[in-house]
Amino acid sequence: MIRLSVHGLTKFFPGALAPAVDNLSFSLQEGEILSLVGPSGCGKTTILRLIAGLDRPNHGQIAINGRLVTAPGVFVPPEQRGVGMVFQDHALFPHLTVFENVAFGLHGRPGREKQARVKEMLALVGMEGFERRYPHALSGGERQRVALARAMAPRPVLVLMDEPFSSLDADLRLEMREHVRNILKAMQATVIFVTHDQDEALFMGDRIAVIQHGRIEQIGAPEEIFHASATRFVAEFMGDSNFLAGIARPEGIETELGLLRQEHGFPAGTWVEIAVRADDIDFDLSENGNGVIARRFFRGAFNLYRLRLDSGQTVHAIKEHTCTLPPGIRIRARLRGDHPLRAFPMPEPAGERQVIGPMTSQRRQNKSA
Repeated sequence: MIRLSVHGLTKFFPGALAPAVDNLSFSLQEGEILSLVGPSGCGKTTILRLIAGLDRPNHGQIAINGRLVTAPGVFVPPEQRGVGMVFQDHALFPHLTVFENVAFGLHGRPGREKQARVKEMLALVGMEGFERRYPHALSGGERQRVALARAMAPRPVLVLMDEPFSSLDADLRLEMREHVRNILKAMQATVIFVTHDQDEALFMGDRIAVIQHGRIEQIGAPEEIFHASATRFVAEFMGDSNFLAGIARPEGIETELGLLRQEHGFPAGTWVEIAVRADDIDFDLSENGNGVIARRFFRGAFNLYRLRLDSGQTVHAIKEHTCTLPPGIRIRARLRGDHPLRAFPMPEPAGERQVIGPMTSQRRQNKSA
């Protein structure tokens, strides 16, 4: 069942040169978690506010549980949309106890029903025994769980979460995202989860929508977004890709790190850029190699090496934590042949100097002769 349907949603702010949300369309199934991810200012929070009814769009329609809540001549107020929200700062009422905060959205219900629902929600988020505490006496993770319990207590059709872990420290953030995802799945909640953290988006979402300039660049499963990026922006944003120049040949794409023997669909002679991440590249020590180690970054479980190729191109590669090599050593870098890689047309024409491979070298020798 479709819980949320958004069609042609557009929002302009006064004085802005471009729309904050630009002709946005997508739908969300019951029990699905959709991660909205993108750089700061791309329109993620505005999308949430439009769905919640906190802002009005200039154009477009929103339907929640099959009911139009935003359309030309239709605008259902936030409190009547059946939407729960969890904010960055948790937004708990400081003068209310944990029990009173969770019960806030249950006004008008019989006392016994209200008490049973609050108890159920606090048990679900692991906050039994905290009913009489005030927010100032809770840790960041505890406040986060109370905020989630408050949002879920009225049994909303849709839950909107706006960077809910941004105020937590790194270790607690990792712990909380797993705990919260388990809670949401146990409740079969339908959720839009906003974040600018790529790892968080990949972990939380059943699907991911990558947002840029108020538009969806790509929407799909986490594996699809990461391994089969539809645009250069998605490849760069999701996983910190470097881009390696290459030229399409009948037998593959020629690059300075070797021939990429994969289906690519580009006509022979087309200049392209290949998105490569640190795990797509390997290297060995070689005096007659094609680059040098520029820097080593110790990451605990592994070492991340920045390699400067002879062309001036910079790429990254991963080695085990026991492999510690100093900067300045010459290496021979190569593409891992078993990794599927995405290629994109180059934005501008490139010269042969950008690809230093065996075929290019042979052509140069022939020209010199």
